[in-house]
Amino acid sequence: MQELLNRVNYARDILGGETRPELDAFTKEIADFPEKTKDLSDDQTIRGAEALDARLSAMESALDARLTAMDKVRIVRHPQRACLKDILENVYDNYTEIGGQDEHSIDPGMLIARAYITRHRGKKVINQPVMVVGQEKGHGEEFRNGGSIKPWGNSKALKYMKVAALEQIPIHAYVNTPGSYPVEDFPGAAQQIAENIYEMAGLPVPIVAIFSEGGSGGAEAIGMADKRLMLSHGYYSVISPEGAAAIEGRIRGSQRAPVELIESCAISQRITAQDNLKNGYIDEIIEEPPLGVRADHFDFYRRVREQVIRATDEVALGVRGVRLFRALAMRHFKKHEDIIVRWSLNEKARERLIAKRFKKYRKLAQHAYKDNRSLLEKLNATSSSIVSNTTSLVLYGLIKPFRQRIERIMEEVTDEVHVITAKVDNCFRKGLKQCGLLPNGDKQKEMELTGLSETEPAKPSAEADTGYVSPQALEDREVTCPHAAKRGCLDIWARDLFTDFAGVCPHCGYNFPMEYQWYIHNVFDQGSLREFNRDIASGNPTQFPNFEERVEAAKKKTGLQSSCMTFNATLEGMRVTCATLIANFRGGSVGAAEGEKFIRALELAQSKHQPFLAYIHGTAGIRIQEGVNGLIQMPRVTMAVRKYIEEGGLYIVLYDTNSYAGPVASFLGCSPYQYAVRSSRLGFAGPGVIKETTGLEIPPDYHNSYKALSRGHIQGVWSRKDIRKNLHQAFLTIGGRNLYYR
Repeated sequence: MQELLNRVNYARDILGGETRPELDAFTKEIADFPEKTKDLSDDQTIRGAEALDARLSAMESALDARLTAMDKVRIVRHPQRACLKDILENVYDNYTEIGGQDEHSIDPGMLIARAYITRHRGKKVINQPVMVVGQEKGHGEEFRNGGSIKPWGNSKALKYMKVAALEQIPIHAYVNTPGSYPVEDFPGAAQQIAENIYEMAGLPVPIVAIFSEGGSGGAEAIGMADKRLMLSHGYYSVISPEGAAAIEGRIRGSQRAPVELIESCAISQRITAQDNLKNGYIDEIIEEPPLGVRADHFDFYRRVREQVIRATDEVALGVRGVRLFRALAMRHFKKHEDIIVRWSLNEKARERLIAKRFKKYRKLAQHAYKDNRSLLEKLNATSSSIVSNTTSLVLYGLIKPFRQRIERIMEEVTDEVHVITAKVDNCFRKGLKQCGLLPNGDKQKEMELTGLSETEPAKPSAEADTGYVSPQALEDREVTCPHAAKRGCLDIWARDLFTDFAGVCPHCGYNFPMEYQWYIHNVFDQGSLREFNRDIASGNPTQFPNFEERVEAAKKKTGLQSSCMTFNATLEGMRVTCATLIANFRGGSVGAAEGEKFIRALELAQSKHQPFLAYIHGTAGIRIQEGVNGLIQMPRVTMAVRKYIEEGGLYIVLYDTNSYAGPVASFLGCSPYQYAVRSSRLGFAGPGVIKETTGLEIPPDYHNSYKALSRGHIQGVWSRKDIRKNLHQAFLTIGGRNLYYR
């Protein structure tokens, strides 16, 4: 009776405390049961209890069929939900925790275990090792931070995933987090998640991810996988429903969003397993018992074991050479215990695995943006791509290797000849000098070493396009620097500040915010800019209420189709491909259209062998109204960045104004060369989000560019006046003569 009562109370919890007459009536029956059965025999009492149990099971199934998205969120968060240690105990045959454990660990919320699965073929026992990583909420919840992982916890996970790659064993990643802990202490939440995604993209072992609670960047830190499974009552989202409701309802301070708005956001964001399967962001659903899995549902663990093994087998077979009969058997028969698949891969299979992983993510979210290009424009883009790829193949695949081989041979021959000629020349000059036929060159050599060098005439520089004047410069007023009280800055006339001074205080160097047009017209050579893919437009793929109108209003206001602008331009005569995130359009937030444009720009830069510049005028993160359609851009674009860099590309990121969240924690944060304009602010989460999620009051300078520099996130802080000069210098010194690494 106590167990039945616990199940009824659990049902009340996940239904949000709603009044349910059937549960109230059943609770009364449980309370009355001892009185009703006091005169019955033990057998009759047991049968009565079994009848109640059967009725409650039927009631749970009926309630389960009517669960809302928010009900599933409450299921995932319930303390009785099965956690990672329960799965380790019941799914794997043996395991050992590594990387520290309990409260003495480096972030015990991230659990790492070396486990193995035992399989039998006749009398032979085969132990197949795996590396298990995942967020742990229970079993010592007071020190596990609710599964919200700190940067060093994600660093620990990456370390052991790399160990798995070294040992050539698969990785099973169990995602169960509301989101990462937003601290910027070294290594910093954003840059660590970016590093995790970047490195996981290239791990040459099968990766299977199992989602229970997939919260934003915290999920992506270990969620990139060849196969993605999801528990049927789980959720996977760019932000929690409460967070989305707070943004949509413009909730401030200690106010709470209305319950109706929270429920609406949970539905509109398409966060459930069924939604994610339909959109292609997961591959399979693992069915849970009615109202969600709890620790004592042992049939569920058997189901997890079967599907995890099957998924790992499919990944391995998908890139192996000889696999015909086993692949057919797995495709047509649900039970395949007798099919043994070795999970280790040879070198060719590992290469195919990484290539297949890239193709998988490249295909995602294709339905989530609007392609407004005409048929002629699409045909022109396709033909241009074919020409670029063919030219690249001829120039860099055939001619360049041949030329390099000839150059190496000539260098070797020249160096060998030089050894002989230098010796002969030295002896000849020595003889002439002894005979007095050669003047003493000591004075001349001394002058060469200590004398002043002659100034070479400066080469003419391609002028920047200075045709743009900031609207702020047209205002007839004086502007006061924010640091005037502390640093004694004098007021500046708006016309001077936003023209001659480029928005930089001449006294203290504070950089006032400027429009993205200033950057386009003052950094690149005059008349060199050529925009492409302009008509790939942001939309409303989740049909989020009233969002279509807001997107259209942003398009009308800015004249842009999305917050991302991609173009080719020259800088001091050097050809550069650039992607810009523009703060004026929905805060520079990233959705499916922005991700697609970024990827296409990277592909173009790769085919043309051009350096790539990401100028971030400002970004507020991933566009929450697009749900996982936006969130998936984190791994998608990061994989494109990785492919570009691995092919030899030079990728530089420059931050301006404010840059936060998903883009910084993925495809921007993974660049080896990141710089920031002096007054910019960047990090994983803004001050308001940090206070809301952690309760911490952060100092005003917590996100400034110098803090980012001190923790190694960026490599330099620039004044806006020096952007053109510094970018040119960076391309020359980092990229070298060819502006492309290799």
